[in-house]
Amino acid sequence: MKKIKTIYWITTGLIVAFDGLIPALTFNTPLARAGISDLGYPDYFRILLTFFKVTGALVLILPFFKGRIKEWAYAGFTFNFVSAMISHTVVDGFGGQSILPIVALAILAVSYICYQQIQKEEVHVIPSVSR
Repeated sequence: MKKIKTIYWITTGLIVAFDGLIPALTFNTPLARAGISDLGYPDYFRILLTFFKVTGALVLILPFFKGRIKEWAYAGFTFNFVSAMISHTVVDGFGGQSILPIVALAILAVSYICYQQIQKEEVHVIPSVSR
């Protein structure tokens, strides 16, 4: 179980860093503005997307969020990565910009699988009765 928890925290930390922390720090840069514009999205979408990425990252990393809200965060990141891959492929063709979201989705999937295993293990733990 320790190995699964370690993998969970590493993969979740990568998602939080690359899709929560970095966007929070760089969403207002000229590069971020140009990236959203090049994909054909309006500028307000950059702010909206950043808000949801940061919120989802907080839900994933903070251990007191459990259950359905964490499931929604995983779903949101899944939609984000799939949409990013499709957007980049449609606009730029299949290449590096399209592959990176697929890699992120694979990391997210490992995090989710580990999260599910940890939740199953916690449910099966029988509390000891002290006398």
